[in-house]
Amino acid sequence: MSMSMGMGDGATMRHLPFAKLHGLGNDYVYADAAGVEVCGIAVHDLARFVSDRHFGVGSDGLIVVGPGAGGDRGDLTMRMFNADGSESAMCGNGVRCATRFGVERRMSTANPLTMATGKCLVMVEWFRDERGSIDRASVDMGRPVLACSGIPAVVAGVAPDARVVAHPIVAEEWDRLGLAGEWQDACGLESAMTLVSMGNPHAVFFCDDAKAVPLERVGAVLERSPWFPERANVHFVQVLKTGLDGNGRAHVRMRTWERGSGITMACGSGACAVAVAGALEARTARLVSADLPGGTLSIEWRDDDHVIMEGPCTAVYEGALDLSAIQDWRRVRGPGA
Repeated sequence: MSMSMGMGDGATMRHLPFAKLHGLGNDYVYADAAGVEVCGIAVHDLARFVSDRHFGVGSDGLIVVGPGAGGDRGDLTMRMFNADGSESAMCGNGVRCATRFGVERRMSTANPLTMATGKCLVMVEWFRDERGSIDRASVDMGRPVLACSGIPAVVAGVAPDARVVAHPIVAEEWDRLGLAGEWQDACGLESAMTLVSMGNPHAVFFCDDAKAVPLERVGAVLERSPWFPERANVHFVQVLKTGLDGNGRAHVRMRTWERGSGITMACGSGACAVAVAGALEARTARLVSADLPGGTLSIEWRDDDHVIMEGPCTAVYEGALDLSAIQDWRRVRGPGA
């Protein structure tokens, strides 16, 4: 791929440099904020284009990274856009990879550094492997938000300032959602949900067999259910080891439907929400290994109420996007593309 920028005499940029990185298979296209600003394409459209796995690069979304202004404005900044072009305030896997992207481009060399996301400032410590490449990061994701209004969620019978913990979902509610059926018995669903915000909204359900959940159907409906005015990420979780006996960490298996992107290989903020939900429901210890389809994250909900997430940040390749190709994408995808 050509790295020519195609700039001159105020002309619109023809090629946008990018990098493809993933955290446990949760893959995003990463681009410098300065380049995105002048590329001549609205960032929401750009996110949908690059995410297209047939006509674009192929990803769960786009993350735009830039240098921060220091202090409470961060050492680095990131904006995260889902595959459907909607913007989210937080992405745990994205924070780790955005840190690698920014440090390798010398936007900041601080360690630890602060990353300004859509809603908060998080602290990131990054680590190099034996070859000198940044391969892992530990992120202080801050304190979980548990009040219903802060998720945000609207749940019948629950006050705006109250928590939604192991809230029972009765058969009539499943019927209204069009989700009644044998799938609940097949996966051993416990018909209750816990809601957590880690800067973005998460709904957590526990079951006996997470692999048996028809996630493509169920996740799509729950994401847009009337409970969630800003939609929600949805997780189905199987507890493999509670860790409540004091002998080591808890161990869970989880599958995720992410709002705006669908089924993904991993969700860092979701793993944090699952650890919080497990502790709130007295199912797991506060130190958790979370197995996702793409690998394992280490999560700790500390006594000071901060949630710490540690996991890999893997670089795949770099290139330059030919922005003229968006015309073919719009033609094939139709109006609104």
